[in-house]
Amino acid sequence: MKVFLLAGGMGTRMAEYTETVPKPMVTIGKIPILCHIMQHYMNYGLNDFVIALGYKAKVIKEYFHHYSNNNSVDWNIKLVETGLNTMTGGRVKKLKKYADNQTFLLTYGDGLADINISRLIEFHKDHGKLVTVSAVHPTARFGEIKLQGNRVISFKEKPQTTSDWINGGYFVIEPEFFELIDGENTILEHDPLEIVAQKGELMAYCHDGFWQCMDTKRERDQLEELWNSGSAPWQI
Repeated sequence: MKVFLLAGGMGTRMAEYTETVPKPMVTIGKIPILCHIMQHYMNYGLNDFVIALGYKAKVIKEYFHHYSNNNSVDWNIKLVETGLNTMTGGRVKKLKKYADNQTFLLTYGDGLADINISRLIEFHKDHGKLVTVSAVHPTARFGEIKLQGNRVISFKEKPQTTSDWINGGYFVIEPEFFELIDGENTILEHDPLEIVAQKGELMAYCHDGFWQCMDTKRERDQLEELWNSGSAPWQI
């Protein structure tokens, strides 16, 4: 099963890094976050990657060219130019021919999780619908206070919420989904997925474990701290 990775965005909220490298190449423990994501899939025996490039594509191409020439790695990587300003849905559409009309995995190049990929795929196969999205609990933007009357019974600084669910990426998708994407200006999270939901063909794999996107320097630094601790949750 092929793994599609979206790695073409500009990452404007991380300008401290993305003036020189694309966001998926920002490092956690001196390793690009993109490689952390790929390693997680490889831990489940998935090593056939198709990476959608856009902003600073040359940086990613040079990295993998250099890496492959200097390391023995059991993976197959296809780097695909999908345009500088192409939207997420448009990037997926441009990868259609690499899917070989088979079920494929898809995620973003800036989020880490300890999702069990084998169980995710099994869940998708069992329900038989068009798309599975991993639903995750976001980290609260502010500290969470639980009250009993006016007495604080729990105080947690920016915890992961337990009631709300958001799109955590880590999709499993049937090839018919490509037909719902109009072109390069289509945003994946708008019409295509909204249409699939309306048709009753979108299922959620609810993941209660670790998930963290990397949209800001602060989030990157939090992931770095976890990595340096020696117990990064996305490692298995």
